[in-house]
Amino acid sequence: MIQSETLDLLEWSRLCQHLSTFCATKLGAIAARQLQLPTTQADSEYLLAQTKEAYAIELSVDAGIPFGGITDIGGAIERAQLQGLLSGEECNDIASTLAGARQIRRTIDSLDDLDLPVLTALISELRTHPELEKEIHRCVDERGSVTDRASPDLERIRSQLKSTRDRIQQTLYRLIQRHASALQEHSISMRGDRYVVPVKAGLQGEVPGIVHDISSSGSTFYIEPKVIVNDNNQLRTLQRQERQAEEVVLRALSVQVAEVAESLEQLLAIVTTIDLAVARARYAYWLEANPPRFVAPDEPMNLRTLRHPLLVWQHKHENGTPVVAIDAPVRSQTKVVAITGPNTGGKTVTLKSIGLAALMARCGLFIPAREPVEICWFGQILADIGDEQSLQQSLSTFSGHIRRISRILATLPEPVIAGIDSPSRFIKASIATPELSELAESPESPESPDLPEFAELSESSDLPAPTPPPANALVLLDEVGAGTDPTEGSALAIALLKTLADRARLTIATTHFGELKTLKYQDDRFENASVEFDDVSLKPTYRLLWGIPGRSNALAIARRLGLDPHVLDLAEHQIAPTGVADVNQTIAELEAERRRQEAKANEAQQLVTQAERLNREISQKAEQLKLREAELKQQQEEAVRLEINQAKGEIAKVIRQLQRSKDPTAQTARVATETINDIAQTRLPSQTTPKPQPGFKPKLGDRVRIPRLGQTAEVLSDVSKDNELTVRFGLMKMTIALAEIESLDGKKPDLPEPKPKAKTKAQAKQAKTEATQKKEAPIIRTSKNTLDVRGSRISEAEQQLEAAIAEAVPIGGALWIIHGKGTGKLRLGVHELLTRSPYIDRFELAAQNDGGTGVTIAYLN
Repeated sequence: MIQSETLDLLEWSRLCQHLSTFCATKLGAIAARQLQLPTTQADSEYLLAQTKEAYAIELSVDAGIPFGGITDIGGAIERAQLQGLLSGEECNDIASTLAGARQIRRTIDSLDDLDLPVLTALISELRTHPELEKEIHRCVDERGSVTDRASPDLERIRSQLKSTRDRIQQTLYRLIQRHASALQEHSISMRGDRYVVPVKAGLQGEVPGIVHDISSSGSTFYIEPKVIVNDNNQLRTLQRQERQAEEVVLRALSVQVAEVAESLEQLLAIVTTIDLAVARARYAYWLEANPPRFVAPDEPMNLRTLRHPLLVWQHKHENGTPVVAIDAPVRSQTKVVAITGPNTGGKTVTLKSIGLAALMARCGLFIPAREPVEICWFGQILADIGDEQSLQQSLSTFSGHIRRISRILATLPEPVIAGIDSPSRFIKASIATPELSELAESPESPESPDLPEFAELSESSDLPAPTPPPANALVLLDEVGAGTDPTEGSALAIALLKTLADRARLTIATTHFGELKTLKYQDDRFENASVEFDDVSLKPTYRLLWGIPGRSNALAIARRLGLDPHVLDLAEHQIAPTGVADVNQTIAELEAERRRQEAKANEAQQLVTQAERLNREISQKAEQLKLREAELKQQQEEAVRLEINQAKGEIAKVIRQLQRSKDPTAQTARVATETINDIAQTRLPSQTTPKPQPGFKPKLGDRVRIPRLGQTAEVLSDVSKDNELTVRFGLMKMTIALAEIESLDGKKPDLPEPKPKAKTKAQAKQAKTEATQKKEAPIIRTSKNTLDVRGSRISEAEQQLEAAIAEAVPIGGALWIIHGKGTGKLRLGVHELLTRSPYIDRFELAAQNDGGTGVTIAYLN
């Protein structure tokens, strides 16, 4: 009961209603409005994992997960299980739901770049029954009507129906032409599924038949002509047979649906679960919320810039006032937080914000707070907020609060007594004393308990067990102890909060009692907080000041509102002995110091934000420069490649012209060489080295810097032959090398280039010997410098010879040409070719032992 009361007090149903607006299916919206609270932390973490994956999909996929075609088919499934008959529309809804579920699975399966283990495991259990969907589409059309192809009997019956209608209509058209004067209108009407014609009153005898209806004026009789009575009867018989055939088809489809009813129910549950996960993700994105992290009960909680979700909705959808965020950093040892401050300052909103945050985290929703969002998982969230005054039940404000607080205490576990965690252990500990042990063992004792636990206890030497932690509960109390005498109410509030410190993980209470502020300094499990009040504007700022107790602003407000100063002076005189004024002054100083620190923190945050922005801009520009550099490099490489290809083409053209020349001479070769040199000069980039900039030349009176000494000096002499000069700095004169000074703008002086050292006689002789050896090195015949043209014609030999010369050894080498002796024509042709070649210095016949007249040695120039 207290759980449902708490949900009503925190307006949880309104938040669920807001969540349902983000659902895409009817079932999802119903489930969102009736959102169930998980009973374990593992269930909450599973729901959070679903929300995180759905959030990732919403950010990466423009259209998100599609839910088109999904309808509520729960009623149809239940009717099919009860052997009921489904309509064509219900069958179509089942088919469209199967197709929609298949599309959801395909969408999630296609997101290979995202890590979606929870949703992937969820859709792996999804069966979409394509065979059932195909059968429904075969038997039922888009309007929900059974198609002709669904059954051969149905197709035959509908064919007969068509022919019968056509026959009736043709008969009636002929009758209308024959009795046109007797008819009120030249048209065919229907009455009770039977064809009739409108006949004028008094002329019904001209059209013999059965009267089915008369117009309200009595001027028209709707008569079924006798000639079509049999056809109308046959038509009704066929229509009845058609309905029976359609029922057979729908019955078969209903049976197929009933066979897979459990699978379809599971499909609905999976699709609804995914819809809820997507709705939570979309709600989180709209709310600008962040995922919470559950911390252990002995770890601190951190809720920074927490906003009330219902106030955010009111601000965005109902043009409400902007929402003021609060900070709630709860230390690990804190069990009770007492919030003080003036009325309408935001104390109750703070309670509801924290309570809703705990409920949202428990249900897998993101929390509207700044990351990191760290909160404990609360298995129980209990609240006493508002006034439960009831005239009907004779309950005052105080009585209403006490009734609800009693229900809260009844929900929490019993308090721990001196290391004994239950009443049974307390009984065991009492019996463990020697006197009571003898009494328990006495058979005459009527109170001797015959229970195994006492026997086990008497043998145990280690009675007290570790004290268990308090219940993992969050308790929210508004105006604790109010509604009665302040002294008794304050005492009751202190006792209640101390009790809750032992029995709940966290209790947050609002109060006006000043005595509760001192609990923090008596017990480190207590913490103070207050809502800020602006003394200048006399309005609350709705900001929560954590760690600072609230102070009374009654006298300050009364003074600013113009109350008689004499009355205010008397009031201040009354509270002076109690020390309240000093306490309020201390609190005011703390608030002022806090504001100064917050201002400095805001300035520091602005500097950090600005630095981060500049860093991002610089990084972006650096990245753009890298891309531009890479692009220019690629363009340059492409241009060089193009130039090389063009140069190769021009060189190849010159070579082809040279090869096509019928009478190549040395002049032709020189022209080709000059052409290639022009191409190289045109295509290759300039290799000119830029002239060096003139250096520094010290003169008399110049000021120079001596880096080695870290001094600035004045030049007193010109540079000597040994590249030295005299300088003065301060009272000291010294001679220093020219290389050790520089100008005031950092230029180094010009140093004369050192003259090359003359070679010694031994070095010159060695160089001469090496040159002579190199010049007189013998030429050796190898397979690489030997060309065999025997058996070739002169034209073929010319091509082979040009290719061999092009691939010949470096300048000064030789080429052995084997042409054979024979008639001597090939030898003469080779010699003529060698004479015309600009690359041949001279040629001669080989020695007798090297081939004689059958071999010619050509020397390259």
